[in-house]
Amino acid sequence: MIRILLYLVAIVCANVITASVAPLTFGVFIVPMGTLLIGATFILRDIVQNKFGRKKTYAAIAAALILSAVVSAALGDTLLITLASAISFAVSETTDTEIYSRLNLPMSWRVFYSGLVGGILDSAIFVIIGLSPLGAGMLPWEAVPAAILGQIIVKTIIQGIGAGALSGFMKKRTFSA
Repeated sequence: MIRILLYLVAIVCANVITASVAPLTFGVFIVPMGTLLIGATFILRDIVQNKFGRKKTYAAIAAALILSAVVSAALGDTLLITLASAISFAVSETTDTEIYSRLNLPMSWRVFYSGLVGGILDSAIFVIIGLSPLGAGMLPWEAVPAAILGQIIVKTIIQGIGAGALSGFMKKRTFSA
């Protein structure tokens, strides 16, 4: 149960951090601070799925989606930002879950590949629906690719670190057993 709780707490913290801390800019890249935790949520979701299976994982995703929307609204996010967050979350987490389920690879590689795709979807959907002129208009079209790419880079790094840590953990467990 602690795995599910950590997953839910990470989602809520990502929303709070994104709403309360200015984004980082690296040259042309714009990265909301909560992106660091969003990258970790894909790893935590995979760990939940590994322990509890797909059915309970989807229940955890539904709970996280509701919590995320409530927190987003409570933080004063616009309806478009809240909606963009919910849509990107639902699509990316569902995709991550299904890819993770279907790959016949060691856990660390499933975590990396499923999180990579989930992170790309989450970044693109959120920025386009929530931040671009199509959505809330917080970013001009010229900044949209850099905002998406910046988030993808950070989420990919987090996925790589998480997959590497899981690989090391799994090897230690195997050798010490």
